[in-house]
Amino acid sequence: MKIKTAHLLLLATVLLAAPAVAWAPLGHRLVGDLAQRQLTPTAQREVKRLLAGEKEPSLAGVANWADELRNTDPARFKATSKWHYVNHANQQCVFNAEADCKDGNCVVTQIDRQLAILKDPTQPIQARRDALKFVVHLVGDVHQPMHSSDHGDAGGNGYQVSLKTRVEPEAYAKDKYKNGVMGTNLHSMWDYYVLGESGMRSREYADKLWASTHGRPRATRVGDPALWAQESCELVDAWGVYPESHEEDSAEYAKAMRPLAERRVAQGGYRLAVLLNSALDPAYRAPVDLPQK
Repeated sequence: MKIKTAHLLLLATVLLAAPAVAWAPLGHRLVGDLAQRQLTPTAQREVKRLLAGEKEPSLAGVANWADELRNTDPARFKATSKWHYVNHANQQCVFNAEADCKDGNCVVTQIDRQLAILKDPTQPIQARRDALKFVVHLVGDVHQPMHSSDHGDAGGNGYQVSLKTRVEPEAYAKDKYKNGVMGTNLHSMWDYYVLGESGMRSREYADKLWASTHGRPRATRVGDPALWAQESCELVDAWGVYPESHEEDSAEYAKAMRPLAERRVAQGGYRLAVLLNSALDPAYRAPVDLPQK
């Protein structure tokens, strides 16, 4: 996938001023939208009650709240920023809480912790509301392959790429976009460009994914967050996520990787729904793991 365009310049290998920490808004909204379609009526009512008063009171509408804290509550964002990912020690994808998640500050442990708050009816409603918003976001994060890394480069943030793309970056990164070339890193490519190159809006995209999976992606284990993180980590090498060159064509790379990204989004939506139904509907019985094919 190496770019051969003569005028392509290799931009300075620097991290973005505000490194991405999650799927871009599109990916998170897709996970929330797909999950909402799979909630039981009882879980739907409880979600509606907990999110009453939100600007957009839906799982898609609050899916990016944990990232938006960067601007709305910088102190809280700083305190929770490590919750969005897990870096596996010793180049192994199997989760080790002691080595990989000091003080519980990683995506695997925090999904469980926030879920426990959400499930507890004695907790204040604001605490449960925030826990719901964290769970929605973090389940999306753990399914983004670059959020569960064993390559020693902060989930691809240290792997610099000169990216030829027609997709303009978000406002904070526009100073790195010159003459159709974006100076970025592999993590940001996955956060923003792999799905963004589709050109679809979130509801249109969710409808497409729903039609192709009916909410239950093939060979999806219910599992637990540690296994989901292991999947993400292993998929990085299995799919050749690291490009052959530090100069890439965004459309070509996205075309090659989008099936994996869509699969992870669909799996995230399904698993999020199972978690929320289990937490919010006493009569719900979680499905057994689907057979692997």
